[in-house]
Parts: sequence; structure tokens; C-alpha cells
Amino acid sequence: MGHSAGLRAGTRYAFSRSFKDHGAIPLSTYLKTYRVGDIVDVVANGAVQKGMPYKVYHGKTGIVYNVTKSAVGVILYKQVGNRYMEKRINVRIEHVKHSRSREEFLVRVKENAARRKAAKADGKSVQLKRQPVMPRDARTVSMKDNLPESITPLAYETTI
Repeated sequence: MGHSAGLRAGTRYAFSRSFKDHGAIPLSTYLKTYRVGDIVDVVANGAVQKGMPYKVYHGKTGIVYNVTKSAVGVILYKQVGNRYMEKRINVRIEHVKHSRSREEFLVRVKENAARRKAAKADGKSVQLKRQPVMPRDARTVSMKDNLPESITPLAYETTI
């Protein structure tokens, strides 16, 4: 048997709508404002075939470089062999959403600024670098009230 290598081959699950997510697209999708420089995730919406990205770009994150009436231009990086090539695609806004990848970073920047300001007011130095989770402290288990138990499986019985 031959194997189809069409435009949408292998997208049975990638382009399908999720459970209880069928039907009309919410208006909030169309009311979002995209600006040049925004970081967006390209996630194809199977309900809208117009302006759909090619399957390679599904799930990728890029930067908006152009905004039109009903679509946005996104710069993405596609792996080709052993290198990453910059690709520019135009996608309708149904297939794009704002990325949350920088959210944690921006929160950390604000927290660090506040900590730096508080430390400067107190005249102290402050450690702003993130530290990995350290190993747990050592502890001793007492055998005084904890007698060892031998665990054996229960014998199988038929109750007919």
C-alpha cells in the first residue's frame, strides 16, 4: 500500500478539536490585540481551514513581525538537517495565541527589582540568583516504638 504524503498527512490528532471544545469559536479569540514583537504560540484550530499553518509549525513559538486585518505574520525557527532556519509565515488569528513562556521571567524581574529596592533602603546586599533545591536534611529513625514488620501477600481464596 502506498502512503499519502499530502499537505495534512499525519494531522489526525494535531488539528482536531479537543474534548468539549467543538462548535463556535469564542469572540475573545478575535478581540485579542497582537502587536509587532509579541511572542505567540502557533496552534492550529481545526474548525478554521483558512489561513492554517503547515503541520511543521503546529505548537511552535515565534515573534509577530506583521499584523494585518485578520492575520499576523510570525517569525519561527524550523529545524532543517543540522541547522535552524528562520521562517516567516502568515497565519490567521484563530491559529495564534499569546505565549505564556515569558510570564515567569517577567514576574521574577519585578520581584528582583522590589527586593533590590528594599535591600538598598536597608543598606544590605541581596542574593537574586535562583538556587537549585538542596538535598533534604539528615534524620534518624528510632526503632524504639517502630518494630519491623514483615509484609507477606495474602493467600488467594475463592468465595463461591
